[in-house]
Amino acid sequence: MSEEKSYCGFVAIVGRPNVGKSTLLNKLLGQKISITSRKAQTTRHRIVGIHTEGPYQAIYVDTPGLHMEEKRAINRLMNKAASSSIGDVELVIFVVEGTRWTQDDEMVLNKLRDAKAPVILAVNKVDNVQEKADLLPHLQFLASQMNFLDIVPISAENRHQR
Repeated sequence: MSEEKSYCGFVAIVGRPNVGKSTLLNKLLGQKISITSRKAQTTRHRIVGIHTEGPYQAIYVDTPGLHMEEKRAINRLMNKAASSSIGDVELVIFVVEGTRWTQDDEMVLNKLRDAKAPVILAVNKVDNVQEKADLLPHLQFLASQMNFLDIVPISAENRHQR
């Protein structure tokens, strides 16, 4: 009798605060396991969610938003939790918001340049981009920043890929 092979891997979902990391996790799993809010820094600890399909299992790790503001101890701890997740996974999903690019996004990108795992860029909230003509040049700019495994424009909240 042949034994069926199974595959399992950890996937970190990273990005600056309030880009939709928790919403994306909830949509990927098909259930709400991570709190979502308009308030930044709602996720303060790593949240783990598991998706199994056939012989494949993905263990998603929703991380606190990475940001440059580290004056308070809680912010330093959240940054440390998110940063440590990057080194412990087989794949990273870097979530950014539409055509908005900030210093915090740049800081996350710099951390990912040292990652051993491949990185998928998820450009979230594309349904909210007012000037659709701005989207393609922004995607081209993002593609020039790093050798991403893939760049995927999405709307995690409305559950579709653009």
